Amino acid sequence: MPMPHRTFAEVAKRRLVGKEGSDRVAAIRALLGELPGYRNGPYADLRKWLEGELDRTRIRAKVVHRDSLQVRREGAAQVALVGPPNAGKSSLLQALSDIQIKTGDYAFTTLRPVPALTRIGGVLVQLVEIPGLIEGAYEDRGGGRALLGVLRNADAIVYCRAANEPAEGLDVVLREVAAAGIEKRAILALTKADDLPKGDLERAVAAASAGPPPAFEAVVPVSVLDDESLDRLREAVWALTGLIRVRPRRDGRVDDEPFALPAGATVAELADLIHHDVGRLCTGGRVWGASARFDGQRVGRAHVLAEADVVEVLAR
Repeated sequence: MPMPHRTFAEVAKRRLVGKEGSDRVAAIRALLGELPGYRNGPYADLRKWLEGELDRTRIRAKVVHRDSLQVRREGAAQVALVGPPNAGKSSLLQALSDIQIKTGDYAFTTLRPVPALTRIGGVLVQLVEIPGLIEGAYEDRGGGRALLGVLRNADAIVYCRAANEPAEGLDVVLREVAAAGIEKRAILALTKADDLPKGDLERAVAAASAGPPPAFEAVVPVSVLDDESLDRLREAVWALTGLIRVRPRRDGRVDDEPFALPAGATVAELADLIHHDVGRLCTGGRVWGASARFDGQRVGRAHVLAEADVVEVLAR
């Protein structure tokens, strides 16, 4: 005895609630398999409805795949710039990376994530500007879920707010990021710092530093017209990555470009990064820098390196 068609319709709707993509396709196929094979009447209507749902789900999956926002990772780390609309993110990214981006003094000039590389102390780091997040982004308003997905994949976050704007706009962004369950190391860049007198800027930095959670690891006032402030922001971004810069020394000469290593990396790991054969043959090294007791100290393979160390790898 088949289930009454009205009951079957309610069961079908409940089974499909919240399901998308392949999960929804599988649920629809299971329901079709449970339907009696009548060619006419209410069960035939239910079959037609489920087959229509199957087609719509497949089309929707193709659209989502086409419109998904993925940023190919480059450099030693990926750091996202996020904030309310018109927070100066595009101008900041352009100043840090020298790429040309359409900018304007109005909201939503940038509509898709924009990646760019900046060099920090010799190491390339990828910055990704996320278009302005608005209230309801977590519920996909303004395509927010895809944007939050890009943010979720980043290693760290630079929140941006214009120094002369109230905090409410950024508060909206912070709520949406929290609702998405995204927790990353983060700093706050107070952009357009040159628009405020020095005293007002100092008060804005103090207020942001003492604000409610989430706590920022640093609050950095920055102006695209001030190279020193841009350099300070670069170093704050580097601190967010959790990486260290180490320069190899070969034949008495120090390499211009450092290697980026995770904090706690050893001489053996540096050697392996230089070349697997070097790593295999490494017996230790000589170190100049913060991790050494004296310049040129001879250390073993397991010696833990520090930021800005210079290392001569020794091999058998």
